[in-house]
Amino acid sequence: MDEVFRALADPSRRRLLDRLNDRNGQTLRELCAGLDMARQSVSKHLAVLEQANLVNTVRRGREKLHHLNAEPINAIAQRWIHRYDQDHVHALANLKTALEAEPMGDPVFVYTTFIATTPERLWRALTEPEFTRQYWGGLEVVSDWQVGSPILARFGPDAEPVDQGMVVLEAEPHRRLAYSWHKYQPAHAELFGWSEEKFAELMAEPRTRVAFDIEEAGSVVKLTVTHDGFAGETEMYRAVSGQLAESGGGWLHLVASIKTLLETGAPLPEATPA
Repeated sequence: MDEVFRALADPSRRRLLDRLNDRNGQTLRELCAGLDMARQSVSKHLAVLEQANLVNTVRRGREKLHHLNAEPINAIAQRWIHRYDQDHVHALANLKTALEAEPMGDPVFVYTTFIATTPERLWRALTEPEFTRQYWGGLEVVSDWQVGSPILARFGPDAEPVDQGMVVLEAEPHRRLAYSWHKYQPAHAELFGWSEEKFAELMAEPRTRVAFDIEEAGSVVKLTVTHDGFAGETEMYRAVSGQLAESGGGWLHLVASIKTLLETGAPLPEATPA
């Protein structure tokens, strides 16, 4: 966390974060525009922010897009604020999601954390039912994890697997996993109090996708979760990014729970998944 506070101490780096707050997912050229800083200086500041995990990058074709990353803020909340003032934790959560909002264009949720584990164990945590049931509220994911195969959801060891339309899109064991995300379920309508008309409207949204990139980083593993394909700031985007209180924190909580499970043997207290 020392790196986070050192990174935030510089006003130029805070200005870059402000620019990403205004519009997330910018290239280096876009970030340099209108700044009284040389391109090399901007690159150096971005490198410090990346080192502190406050900014992460995603390749899109030949471009490298810079995104704010809420993980360090989430870690600060978990380590200190949570134990003192629950109301302030929720306020900080609102700040985290505000930092991730993208007012221009379709939003993309990008979240990076570092876990004291191995790529092999992290892959197991993402793909094996005995792991997913621990951090996903009892939900087990069932698949052979071959490209094109369905991913079934089993809500309990004695339940029949349910096909929610999720399909494996990419699978490189211990490196990258991507799959199409489920659409809204009747349980969501009940949870959020949607009318039949509202539910039908939401079901017309395009299906989204989530990707997990796994990289060795010395003695730890870097995990980047990218969830995209949203048609604007939809209810699904707000749920997975943790902006809806009923969603239980979305990916923020789920990834933190995976990290805690792999590092301590026990997940975070249960939250309602998106």
